[in-house]
Amino acid sequence: MSTTPSLPRRKPGASGRAFDAQEPDPAAPARALRARAAEGWQRFMRRAEIDLRQEAGGGDTAP
Repeated sequence: MSTTPSLPRRKPGASGRAFDAQEPDPAAPARALRARAAEGWQRFMRRAEIDLRQEAGGGDTAP
């Protein structure tokens, strides 16, 4: 006979722990600020692409 007590049976389903969204670091930028920065970066890249085309002579500007 075993002298070790048997382990309790696990019940399938939720573990009882709730998922909490992690708090951002105090020094991390806010989500809204990151979204504005991403929009600004995309705008910057589009302008740079247009400038490169114009320098290469592919623009529709009249002399």
